[in-house]
Amino acid sequence: MAVVSTPVTLERALPAMDDAEVLRIRNDFPVLNQLVNGQPLVYLDSGATSQNPLSVIEAEQEFYEQRNAAVHRGAHHLAVEATEVFEDARQTVADFVGADYSEVIWTSNATEGLNLLSYAFSNAGLWAAQGRGDEGLSELALNPGDEIVVTEMEHHANLIPWQELAFRTGAALRYIPVDDAGSLRMDLAGGIIGSRTKVVAFTHASNVLGVINPVAELVGMARRAGALVVLDACQSAPHLALNVKELDVDFAVFSGHKMLAPTGIGVLYGKQELLDILPPFLTGGSMITTVTMERAEYLPAPQRFEAGTQRISQAVALAAAVNYLTETGLDRIHHWESELGQCMVAGLEAIPGIRVLGPAAGQDRIGLAAFDVEGVHAHDVGQFLDSKGIAVRVGHHCAQPLHRRLGLTATTRASAYLYNTTDDVDQFLDAVAGVRAYFRA
Repeated sequence: MAVVSTPVTLERALPAMDDAEVLRIRNDFPVLNQLVNGQPLVYLDSGATSQNPLSVIEAEQEFYEQRNAAVHRGAHHLAVEATEVFEDARQTVADFVGADYSEVIWTSNATEGLNLLSYAFSNAGLWAAQGRGDEGLSELALNPGDEIVVTEMEHHANLIPWQELAFRTGAALRYIPVDDAGSLRMDLAGGIIGSRTKVVAFTHASNVLGVINPVAELVGMARRAGALVVLDACQSAPHLALNVKELDVDFAVFSGHKMLAPTGIGVLYGKQELLDILPPFLTGGSMITTVTMERAEYLPAPQRFEAGTQRISQAVALAAAVNYLTETGLDRIHHWESELGQCMVAGLEAIPGIRVLGPAAGQDRIGLAAFDVEGVHAHDVGQFLDSKGIAVRVGHHCAQPLHRRLGLTATTRASAYLYNTTDDVDQFLDAVAGVRAYFRA
């Protein structure tokens, strides 16, 4: 299969990835070495959840075998070692995204990180009204007449928390629409992000369209309006070299399970000066300085937002996943996935009765493709592909408003990662080509 190249400006210190290297990489992922319905597994659902290499599995297992203990709570040997590896993991992840150590907060996933922010903004209003906390806190509070801006392509995790924040505070929720091709209407964005905007929250890369949004332009609009910027990096952190400082976002979230780590671990990044004045969301042990029967005083970030026993082994495993990605090279991974994505889109566009969402072949996108098969429901498409051993995602991908805008209720999505080969894409395209005939559509 001829690989369709797309322009990539990233400099690569190592040679570009190829099928031979990917086959070696696959040996690190035991789950991929199995048969599904009598066929070798072709896993094209990493946009939902990625698989775990042995080094990540072993890192979590080694923690439980050698140093399992509560962190920040004991003076004995195991507790000290557990705390060290837990905080070392924080530094590893901070370095991975260009953040400072104390700007990385552990969460269960990106969804929790966004809800944490939403409720912290709510609490900022309550604290400010009672004269509690930093004097700059009122600048973070939302009030009736303020506006929160999102986009029409957001995952529900970056939409519903802001809907609820608007409901709690009386602020208005506005959105930047998409055009018929799924791109943001940036010609309208300047009239939507304005003097009343307090928060602008948007996805770096769409989990449905594959489009990479113009972060610098959106951040510039938010800065001119004096608004805070929240970046959903779930589909970018695992695939693109990411530097939150260079992007100049105020907050960012991503999930470990999409980047080779276990489920149950995610990251909220926030600028230190903002985290230190935001009120906490969850309260309890390990995040306080002084507690009386009447009130409590809280630690600075990150502990300020990490109440209770933390996701210790998962954080250690996430650090191992970050090391795996770093050693492989994010720029190389991005280049390879872009090639696979272009192959998928070009191949799908050539099949009669297939509508591909997002940028056309030859245009920049991440390595996924969501599509509609004329006359066949997405769930039937998914089951047909599964019978061939091919794992894809079906449904609205937690983006109902976007699907509704594009006149669809559900689509099928194939998403590639560093362990996928061009042969995987070939098998996928051959199977999709037979869908309509099988269902007599």
